[in-house]
Amino acid sequence: MQINWTLKTFPELSLDELYTLLRLRNEVFIVEQNCPFPDLDGKDQLCHHLLGLSEDSSSLVAYTRVVPPGVIYDFASIGRVATALTVRRYGVGRELMRRSITAVEDLYGPVPIQIGAQRYLQKFYESFGFRQLGDMYLEDGIEHILMLRDV
Repeated sequence: MQINWTLKTFPELSLDELYTLLRLRNEVFIVEQNCPFPDLDGKDQLCHHLLGLSEDSSSLVAYTRVVPPGVIYDFASIGRVATALTVRRYGVGRELMRRSITAVEDLYGPVPIQIGAQRYLQKFYESFGFRQLGDMYLEDGIEHILMLRDV
């Protein structure tokens, strides 16, 4: 599956790109997971956005928010990790995480990366070198764990 990847700051996003990334996040985190939560948290403007577009660039199929150190955690972070239902089970999520980690390294150097992961994805994130920090916690009614990827 061919994906066209691009990394943009918030001001570089077109209105159409902003709409499609918010739509994908809404579909995955609010509709699919049946979890109303405040997705628009005021941090998007401070972040880079990794967009994975379908081969013909007609739809956004993968997305992450690359967060600078000090915005959410002391360390850099990767958040709002989302893939469209249509591309799951094709390795797109793995490529999305590989590219997100590379984006962090390109932007901030070889730094630790901290994430708040949904607990059921723990093994997925461990495969990228993340390890659990502390106990499980509930966020918006969903089990989460803090994880850290050391340098």
